[in-house]
Amino acid sequence: MASKGAVVAFTEAMAKELKDFNIQVNAIAPGAVNTRLLEQALSAGALAGEEFSETCRRQKKDGGTPPEKAAELAIFLAGKESGNISGKVLSAVWDDYKNFPKIRAELGAGSLYTLRRIDNSLFSESKKKS
Repeated sequence: MASKGAVVAFTEAMAKELKDFNIQVNAIAPGAVNTRLLEQALSAGALAGEEFSETCRRQKKDGGTPPEKAAELAIFLAGKESGNISGKVLSAVWDDYKNFPKIRAELGAGSLYTLRRIDNSLFSESKKKS
């Protein structure tokens, strides 16, 4: 989990550093894609841990997330339609990224598409009183 947090922090920092050069940096969360790692975890059986093993078995049975979903998101971000989104963590599974151009102002404000995923509905940011 720490490595994922590091990737997100790096993404956000690089987006700020490269903004003046019109370079966009984002992190894509691809979802539970069936990869070789899944096969290795299944082979490990109980050594991988009971809960994790069950999650892996369920993912294998359900088919997991198609890798094409993350590829579609990457292509969207590389295109003009993305509106130069930068410094965000985007889920290929959960985020309605094709409608991002319509909510451009919301993308720039707040923490919804960051590591914190504050949506001001289920979770909200508190403001410190001076």
